[in-house]
Amino acid sequence: MKVIKETKSKFIKIRCPKCKNEQIMFGKASNKVKCLVCGKILAEPTGGKSKVKARVLEVLE
Repeated sequence: MKVIKETKSKFIKIRCPKCKNEQIMFGKASNKVKCLVCGKILAEPTGGKSKVKARVLEVLE
């Protein structure tokens, strides 16, 4: 019987502070995450968890 590892990373629902657009991003994004409407940078990679520069609305399971 194999043990299935549960991932520690989650998806995050965030809101852009500039245009109030809501979008979903991966918690450990490896690229800069930009707003799909206005282009503002919402999160930057740090080698592990992303540094989020927007309001976190919800952590999705």
